[in-house]
Amino acid sequence: MKLFKALALALAALTLVATAQAQQRSGPLRIEITEGVIEPLPFAVPDFVAENPAAQEYARSVARVIASDLVGTGLFREIPSDAFISQITSFKNPVQFADWKAINAQALITGAVSLGSDGRLIVKFRVYDVFADAPLGEGLQFAGSAASWRRMAHKVADVVYSRITGEGPYFDSRIVFVAESGPKGARKKRLAVMDYDGANVQYLTDDNAIVLAPRFSPAGDKVLYTSYETGFPRIYVMDVATVKRRALDVPAEAMTFAPRFSPDGRTVVFSLTRGGNTDIYKTDIRGGPLVRLTSTPFIETAPSFSPDGSMIVFESDRSGSQQLYIMPVNGGEARRISFGPGRYGTPVWSPRGDLIAFTKQNKGRFHIGVMRTDGSEERLLTASFLDEGPTWSPNGRVIMFTRETQGSRGAPALYSVDITGRNLRRIPTDGPASDPSWSPILP
Repeated sequence: MKLFKALALALAALTLVATAQAQQRSGPLRIEITEGVIEPLPFAVPDFVAENPAAQEYARSVARVIASDLVGTGLFREIPSDAFISQITSFKNPVQFADWKAINAQALITGAVSLGSDGRLIVKFRVYDVFADAPLGEGLQFAGSAASWRRMAHKVADVVYSRITGEGPYFDSRIVFVAESGPKGARKKRLAVMDYDGANVQYLTDDNAIVLAPRFSPAGDKVLYTSYETGFPRIYVMDVATVKRRALDVPAEAMTFAPRFSPDGRTVVFSLTRGGNTDIYKTDIRGGPLVRLTSTPFIETAPSFSPDGSMIVFESDRSGSQQLYIMPVNGGEARRISFGPGRYGTPVWSPRGDLIAFTKQNKGRFHIGVMRTDGSEERLLTASFLDEGPTWSPNGRVIMFTRETQGSRGAPALYSVDITGRNLRRIPTDGPASDPSWSPILP
């Protein structure tokens, strides 16, 4: 039996909210589903043990990133170190469970760090079910260069999160986005990539041309984006590691935008405007003939593949207002799935395949929402002056998007929210930011 399996139920519940009631008892924690709020799970993560002097500077930093990852989900509450009765001085010593029970720590994470003369950093850890007096799964270790210590901390947090919740990981991932600067009337934009929590920012383009809508490949090694460097929109493919890029092989006189990769990374679907008409096309990423998927006098854009690659969701005004439609991957009859009041756009299929996220505009407010793939069970997760452009975490449990608040003078920021509508958080960036795209879990 997995520890805290009811917490996974709370995460999976889309319309219910959970209250976690931690009790002094032995055995797995129980979570009661009520109409309250989720009481975060109390956990402790002492500073990791430095197994040699060179590792000292990483021991505390690794533990702090792990704690930040878990607390950031809204499902966990860290017990401060000044409440600790026991101290972890050796990774090999047995855990004094009574001391951790006394401060109501439901989970305990211990670890050690060593740094070799060759610059190789090793991080090892265990996670314990305190009230069961037992480790939760096997101890593990990760190794890499000292410069990659944050990534190893994210990997540890992913394992802890998955073992406790039963959900897939998402901390060891990256975000590609548009970094903005300058006044609203003369805004400069360039592509940037960062860790999911805003750390380790790297710029991929300069600010000489407006760039829009970057999208990660399924492997996380390439990015599609739209650039205006020729004066009109054109799609480019960039290798993230080398920053080398090339234009997508499409007619030079056509305007192309809103690209996305297929689940296998071999195909690009996008919008193409020619002769005043905007339709959805697809093509092989390596080049080849264009395949036209829609053929109407209306604006068809923002396509997104289903995870199995069999269907495409997109937005169109063919019904008289901006709505969402689903069609087979090779085109054909499209089925409308949005029927609520207002306008719908920027649909994105969840990596789990069960939901579609979207932007909705209604009565002067913008929302990020989700619905089932047949259009049922629509739920709005946010409401603001301007919320738009959702992107899914690799495990399909969190959505990141762009928010612009009234009075912000056009300075957008990145926010995230979980699919229950809880835990709205701003993602730290150095300046205005927009158009996020979440990578898969890194290899």
